[in-house]
Amino acid sequence: MKHTDSDSRTVVVALANQKGGVGKTTTSVNLAGELSQRGHRVLLIDCDPQGNATTSLGIDKHRVTISTYEMLMGVNVPGDVIYQTGRLGYDIIPASENLAGAMIELTDIERREWRLAEALEQIEGYHWILLDCPPSLGLLTLNALCAAHYVLIPLQCEYLALEGLVQLKGTIDRVRDHLNPALSIAGVVMTMYDGRTNLSQQVVEEVRQYFPQRIFDTLIPRSVRVSEAPSYGQLLNEYDPQNRAAQAYGLLADEFLQRF
Repeated sequence: MKHTDSDSRTVVVALANQKGGVGKTTTSVNLAGELSQRGHRVLLIDCDPQGNATTSLGIDKHRVTISTYEMLMGVNVPGDVIYQTGRLGYDIIPASENLAGAMIELTDIERREWRLAEALEQIEGYHWILLDCPPSLGLLTLNALCAAHYVLIPLQCEYLALEGLVQLKGTIDRVRDHLNPALSIAGVVMTMYDGRTNLSQQVVEEVRQYFPQRIFDTLIPRSVRVSEAPSYGQLLNEYDPQNRAAQAYGLLADEFLQRF
């Protein structure tokens, strides 16, 4: 990965969880926005065929002609696939519907796990590259884990959350042991937290016991604004800056930067 300057490297963070509906894309989109507002140059790569990160930033995925798919398949060089989001220091490589085919087409390609990592070697000028992974542990997520320095795990405060976390950690361990020894877990972000329920509090405590050094102190609260903002193509702090979830993502960004 090329350096942004003589003193820093581009850090690649994959946001991954094989379970859907845990706030992974919301965390990807808004954390990237908060980092850019703190003076960091950030590139978000939508690795999910559903293209929710792309849509959340106001880009019509149905009109995207070059995307993550073209980059992975070597049709276009990464520099041609980067779109500006209209926000200072915040760019995206969007997903299109073609990306669903990549999971099949990559199967017979040599070094199929490394296609994304090799593409990222051609990208420079960013402090952070965030990878929004699909809700599965398939080939697209594997590419992200092979390309990343860190994994950030959004985890919903619900029953059986820890069971899914154990499975994901097993996958990360196997990738580190056999493919990407530089990979480590950045931490776990608890999402959809409702302090009024015993369940949310219990889940947080369970994860804290399992990952005492890795769980972030910032809890992302449940909020209807989280689902409303993407329909307007806006970040939470643009749509409703006073909202508790919007403010929580600001705190998460601060904690994230302190940790690194």
